[in-house]
Amino acid sequence: MEKVMKRFCVMVLLLVLSFSLTGCGEKMEHIDGSLEEIMDKLYEGIDNLPNLEYLELNSENMEHFVGTIDIDYESGLTSNPIIGSIAHSVVLFRAKENGDVEKMKEQIKEHINPRRWICVWVEDEDVIIKSKGDLVIAILIKEASIREAVSKNFDNL
Repeated sequence: MEKVMKRFCVMVLLLVLSFSLTGCGEKMEHIDGSLEEIMDKLYEGIDNLPNLEYLELNSENMEHFVGTIDIDYESGLTSNPIIGSIAHSVVLFRAKENGDVEKMKEQIKEHINPRRWICVWVEDEDVIIKSKGDLVIAILIKEASIREAVSKNFDNL
């Protein structure tokens, strides 16, 4: 009987261990859609938006929008007003497969400049940097109602 109990305990421990290890190899959730489609969803239902343009992030413009070129990402898109004197910028990244989303968020938080505009700025405490699945977003919008609506839309993706 004692042998049976030992075997049973070993089997239970192996079963628990196998379930705990399977969580370590999970891939991050992929949010469907192109970055342009996702950016459009971020602005759905929001009134009083400035005229915006989308720009693909690359090595030539990334430092201006994020403060560094050292972020490892698959693709990136930014949304900004056509008129430069409005403190409004949304930067959206798609992480590489098995990329380090938390590291990306820390790098952005460390380098992004909420005072990059000449005459306007966003307060440090109003900068929102967060992630969902394989997406990382930086929201720098002075207008609180728009900032919160974009953030909420991101959470609802």
